[in-house]
Amino acid sequence: MKQKYRITLLPGDGIGPEIMAVAVAVMKVIATKFDLEFEFTEALVGGSAIDATGEPLPAETLKTCKESDAVLLAAIGGYKWDNLPRQQRPETGLLGLRAGLELFANLRPATIIPQLIEASPLKREIVEGVDLIVVRELTGGIYFGQPKGTFTDEQGSTRSFNTMVYSDWEVDRIAKVAFEIASKRNGKLCSVDKANVLDVSQLWRDRVTLMAKDYPNVELSHLYVDNAAMQLVRSPRQFDTIVTGNLFGDILSDLAAVLTGSIGMLPSASLGLKNPGLFEPVHGSAPDIAGMDKANPLAQVLSAAMMLRYGLNQPEAAGEIERAVNHILESGYRTGDIMSPGMTLVGCQQMGELLIKTLTS
Repeated sequence: MKQKYRITLLPGDGIGPEIMAVAVAVMKVIATKFDLEFEFTEALVGGSAIDATGEPLPAETLKTCKESDAVLLAAIGGYKWDNLPRQQRPETGLLGLRAGLELFANLRPATIIPQLIEASPLKREIVEGVDLIVVRELTGGIYFGQPKGTFTDEQGSTRSFNTMVYSDWEVDRIAKVAFEIASKRNGKLCSVDKANVLDVSQLWRDRVTLMAKDYPNVELSHLYVDNAAMQLVRSPRQFDTIVTGNLFGDILSDLAAVLTGSIGMLPSASLGLKNPGLFEPVHGSAPDIAGMDKANPLAQVLSAAMMLRYGLNQPEAAGEIERAVNHILESGYRTGDIMSPGMTLVGCQQMGELLIKTLTS
């Protein structure tokens, strides 16, 4: 019997519709190969939603997403909407989507693709074989802590402040996600904090250490965030799964992304406890090349693979997509953002056709 899944598609803005079309075509082939059935529903978010409804996240879009098994997002934003008030900008729609779906765990893999290793700014001997994932707490910490604000003191100086705060249950739920992922990878989890100077990090370390007792198959280690940043550059192969808070994760996941040499190849996932997960490429909407068939759809396709693996529990189907991407790169095909001498330049649509050919051969 076929496994049926309802997928909400959010093409968004800029190159979003182009790369989403490739991902959907790939998923249709995967559905046939693995006896799956996808029911796709398209909805508006970001700039396209502003143009159509006046708001970046229409209530109908959030409702549709909540009723799905998973949500696949392409990209949002663009110069057209940059001068709108903050609450009316496309990015506010993305934040509202994450909050509305109660997505607290952000997954950012950073895997060195052998065919693109020369694009990394680090030496081959440092980055070769790197395959790690950063699990970032997404809804707490200093970005959301209260109190926060700006005031003028008695001396007339303006001061601003933010509060870094985590509760034990917030740490526990993100730690559980990280331990589960580590147990399905190589059984190594590094928790990153600043427990030597921050009370909130000491709580973080205590709770993660306590949960380790439930995962005897996972080797747990701890690093201070400054050392973790240094080690990611100095010796990134030592890492498998990294778990950390919102602020540290924001920084470290971008640092890890640089190791790969191309943000245009990186997928991501945001997960919660009860609502469907949100899967999207790390790159932006690239409005300057929208509609020109120059976009790289591979991060979008790999985001669909992440959706299959982490959102729908279809790891074999996910692996099939990832192998197809590697085969295309091994065959020397490149979009402009990852082009190098001796390779064959293709557009977004042709890259999709090559993936389909690979999957069906």
